[in-house]
Amino acid sequence: MDNSTGNENSASAVESILLEAADAEAAKAQAASLWNVSPDDLDAVVLESGKRLFGLLGKRAKVQVSTKAPIVFLHARDFTGSLMKESGLDLNVSLDEGNTINIEGEDSAIVIGRHGETLKALEFLTNLIYRPDQNMPKIRLDCGGYRMRREESLVRLAESVAREVMHRRSPVSLEPMSSWERRIIHLALQDNPAIRTSSEGEEPLRKIVVYPNGRPEKWKSPRRRFQ
Repeated sequence: MDNSTGNENSASAVESILLEAADAEAAKAQAASLWNVSPDDLDAVVLESGKRLFGLLGKRAKVQVSTKAPIVFLHARDFTGSLMKESGLDLNVSLDEGNTINIEGEDSAIVIGRHGETLKALEFLTNLIYRPDQNMPKIRLDCGGYRMRREESLVRLAESVAREVMHRRSPVSLEPMSSWERRIIHLALQDNPAIRTSSEGEEPLRKIVVYPNGRPEKWKSPRRRFQ
């Protein structure tokens, strides 16, 4: 067995390993045990079929086994699934092609919580455990399509705040948001020449302030906008 793995320098990279085994399924079983994942999460390609020596030795094939997604995300998905199961919730957990962990089922509303707070807390906990390197992509969780609905709501909020800032000529401060939510606001308003946006404060209370362009001495008193 060749113990070398590809992409060892990145916790968010797909893993690959060259194994000697009886066949592809046996190689997947070996790799699954090594990486603590399900064989269903692996792809296997036979590079060289094994041959018998004088009819005495069993056939050994060289098989390249790779994960279908980065191991970090597979482990995070399994962790999320185990939490749902232990909580007695009727939910299915899967990992999509963009490495977002999707939670679907009748109890979705419980996981989302008020204004998405429960889902955000679960995402924070998952990243705390499975994202040791802050340079790797953040682990994203979605539940019942909440993220898409939330994105649409944030875009509408951004447009409304922009109109208010331009009309009143005063800065508007939004409630604290996650980095993903703040990014939606920034992107929604980045092409508006009459305003500018700024992320201010420290996590987890970091928030966006929308400012009118122009000289501050002409601004009115800043306001706080609730969602």
